[in-house]
Amino acid sequence: MINVTKPFLPPLEEYEKQIKGIWKREWLTNNGPLVNELELSLKEYFDVPHLFFVSNGTIALQLAIKALGLSGEIITTPFSFVATTSSIVWEGCEPVFVDIHPETLNINPALIESAITPRTTAILATHVYGNPCDVEAIEAIAKRHKLKVIYDGAHAFGTKYNGKSVFHFGDISTLSFHATKLFHTTEGGAIITHDTAIAKEIAHMRNFGYDGPDKFHGLGINGKNSEFHAAMGLCNLKYVSEILNRRREISERYNKILRPLRAFRPVIQANAEFNFAYYPLVFESEAALLKAVEALHGVYAYPRRYFYPSLETLNYVTPQEVQNSSELSKKVLCLPLYHDLSFEEVDMMSRAILRAQNY
Repeated sequence: MINVTKPFLPPLEEYEKQIKGIWKREWLTNNGPLVNELELSLKEYFDVPHLFFVSNGTIALQLAIKALGLSGEIITTPFSFVATTSSIVWEGCEPVFVDIHPETLNINPALIESAITPRTTAILATHVYGNPCDVEAIEAIAKRHKLKVIYDGAHAFGTKYNGKSVFHFGDISTLSFHATKLFHTTEGGAIITHDTAIAKEIAHMRNFGYDGPDKFHGLGINGKNSEFHAAMGLCNLKYVSEILNRRREISERYNKILRPLRAFRPVIQANAEFNFAYYPLVFESEAALLKAVEALHGVYAYPRRYFYPSLETLNYVTPQEVQNSSELSKKVLCLPLYHDLSFEEVDMMSRAILRAQNY
């Protein structure tokens, strides 16, 4: 069986070595030495000043919204994982959807300003599939209208724009280190900011609001992560370059064999170094997509309709018209992509898709 993804796992003996250290120290959570080491290592990897390892990517989004003191309306994309929208609603704000660009599948900056109202406080944009948003256009709009910017970078580990990590943009970027991601800590996430004042707020908020053993800075939540999760992250971080290279090779193999297919891949933002986090195909129609799904199931391969359905259909948001997201979400299919997927498996799946489309 070939699933849409499979977690990369480091050599067992490397993880066991880290676990033995945890056993010896008996320090399992509450900002332990491995958590600190992982945070420092990731700050160095991304070349950023402030990074906080948290329990998951959803908590990262919720903390970002809370740390920026947002209220009212937040402009966002309807084409993302549900957590992007649910976090806005969970924090008492209202998501205002702006449609996506039909080629990049990212939020379309040309449509943002017309959605701004006196109640708008921020823009929350997703780097879809690891493809950078048009960060320069978004941040120019935010500056003109005095809005905060959060980037949902759950897919963007290893992506660069103009030679530096895409996490150098916005007031806050959030990451997911879920087991399905190219870099994972089993479960986990992170928050990145370049603003020291915001960083201080996040530091307090992720630990119940504590400011010392018997003093509270303010409202907080339990957003911490454990030594066991940090251990997995430290083991996996050593292999990131290898993981990125292998995903690129597999994606190029798909490209080569699926060249005749009447489907397109999202256009990658200019001046970006893409991380090949996913292999999405946009078919001509939903019917063509469903034929491909059936053919892949026939060879025991299981792709994912990611993202489907478009988020304006959620029963806890105000209905809004976003034509591109609504239509394209019905036609996007992510093919299996993970570190040890073989070229033979890629070839088999590609041929099955081509046969289903009468090639």
